[in-house]
Amino acid sequence: MSVRGRVAPSRIEGGVTRRISGTVLAYLALTKPRVIELLLVTAIPAMLLAHRGSVNPLLILNTLVGGMMAAGGANTLNCVADADIDKVMKRTARRPLARAAVPPRNALIQGLVLTAGSFCWLWWTTNLLSGILAVATVAFYVFVYTLWLKRRTSQNVVWGGAAGCMPVMIGWSASTGTITWPALAMFAIIFFWTPPHTWALAMRYKEDYKVAGVPMLPTVATEQQVTKQIVIYTWLTVLATLALTPAAGWLYAAVAVLAGVWFLAMAHQLYAGVRAGEPVKPLRLFLQSNNYLAVVFCALAVDSAIALPTLI
Repeated sequence: MSVRGRVAPSRIEGGVTRRISGTVLAYLALTKPRVIELLLVTAIPAMLLAHRGSVNPLLILNTLVGGMMAAGGANTLNCVADADIDKVMKRTARRPLARAAVPPRNALIQGLVLTAGSFCWLWWTTNLLSGILAVATVAFYVFVYTLWLKRRTSQNVVWGGAAGCMPVMIGWSASTGTITWPALAMFAIIFFWTPPHTWALAMRYKEDYKVAGVPMLPTVATEQQVTKQIVIYTWLTVLATLALTPAAGWLYAAVAVLAGVWFLAMAHQLYAGVRAGEPVKPLRLFLQSNNYLAVVFCALAVDSAIALPTLI
């Protein structure tokens, strides 16, 4: 072959490197890393609250590793179950299975391996209860929410959202070996926070959900009905944060009140805009709700780590 007809080795190596990198990133995308951030935001404060003033870095690291494997396994299996929906929704059309970047069989194996790995890791490094909670979370998320509730009821994220509350339970159980009322209070915060967070997103992409045949509340109810529900659940969220204050210190209490007022103002503003027939931006509430949850739980982490005086 002439020199002109040859392909430069560096170009071939670059192409191979890009393919390998693309494949690795596709498998990583199946785990939905941005969703896993919720684990970091909520599990660490739960562990710090369980042992106020005492920090065990190795225990926290082990719990996060096991928790991330469980979340990654659940999200991967969710992608497998939702592949048909993801293909027809513009928001999810670039997910790995929707664009055939990963074989479904491989994705299924990845999800199962990560789930089994999380159970073994948590049992080995923390305790059996944490391992059982991790597997139960994956099973609930895949079978109850994804395969059953999501396609059958507009209340899917209300009850299915319980899976997203489990990181605090896993973190608390890893630290104490039990589940007590502060863990349940943190569970309630995330449980009530999930509907307004998700419905705000669904308002923005309701046409996508209609095409996919997913009965999210904004596809079956008026905007006024949806935003009224958002306001109700936002109030429940803020009340749940206040219910945790007896176990925390003054810093958490102050931040919970101030952040709660801010979150409520956004929800009421969205509701008022819809009632007045004005153009609204529900995606703003979706994005800011992430910040709200992060601020509240970060305040809890700092409060717990430095063991500020509790309110009782």
